[in-house]
Amino acid sequence: MTTATTTPVRQHRGRGTVFILVASTAFGSSGPLAKPVMQAGFAPEQVAAARAGLAALMLLVGVALVRPRILKVRREHWRVVVAYGLIGVAAVQFLFFVAVSRLPVGVAMLLEYTSPVLVALWVRFVRRVRLPALSWLGTGLALGGLALVAQVWSGLRLDGVGLLAGAGAALCSAGYYLLGEKGAGEQHPIGMVTWGMAVGALGLFVVAPPWRLPFDKFDDTALLGDTAVPIWALLVAVAAISTAIAYALSTSSLRHLPSTVASVLALSEPVVATLLAWTLLGEVLAPAQIVGMVVLLTGAMLVQLAARTPVTPAEPLPTE
Repeated sequence: MTTATTTPVRQHRGRGTVFILVASTAFGSSGPLAKPVMQAGFAPEQVAAARAGLAALMLLVGVALVRPRILKVRREHWRVVVAYGLIGVAAVQFLFFVAVSRLPVGVAMLLEYTSPVLVALWVRFVRRVRLPALSWLGTGLALGGLALVAQVWSGLRLDGVGLLAGAGAALCSAGYYLLGEKGAGEQHPIGMVTWGMAVGALGLFVVAPPWRLPFDKFDDTALLGDTAVPIWALLVAVAAISTAIAYALSTSSLRHLPSTVASVLALSEPVVATLLAWTLLGEVLAPAQIVGMVVLLTGAMLVQLAARTPVTPAEPLPTE
């Protein structure tokens, strides 16, 4: 009796770390870039739908011209792609915006970014992989630092729907990393992101139909710091940088990093967003936020160190 063997693609932990950190930087730019658009009269769900729709179009055209063969998806893999698009693209953004509309932004952000804990719990109790104690310590420190960065005590109030939406965003964010890890092990991650973005855009169009966008405001300008920028240019930047590039790099990182590590390193996104808001929008940093950044990044570093401890391998990667 012979057993078929699978030759995995070589994993590069350093490359995966660079990918997720650059992706987090790109994700972190979405707030400072999108906030002026919303202040100009666009609803949050309209911005989310526009960024996903434009990103899907950019990815489809770009990939079709450069590497069309990676757009081929086997029938048995479509279920993961559709789930990735609906959960990891559409649901995360929609539920987060609902949470933000009913809770302080810091609380909504903290709820969504509890996803690393959910990912770790899934890996521990569903996959039955024992994670190093240093990984749990680092995750806890990162979440504590996030609470300081987000200043969750500021204007604290409870709203049942908002809390449920925030918890739902956390679950969907955890699903994004777990589905991305699985999908990146079955097919090319850029092809998966391209079709997943298209599916996610269609899901967002249900709550924010594109024909209801205020097209008459596209040529208006909004202030990005002291610079007047056309709204259409801000939307294109959000779609290209904060969505297409961010999702492509984030999902590609899951070829090289376990979801437990990638999800914690992605907590650097709020740090980037806070620093960009300070630089571009003039939002002042409180001392507690600076301390929180140090604590958060320390926790992320501990998780990265803990990842050097051998654990059960992730999903097998396809050969090129």
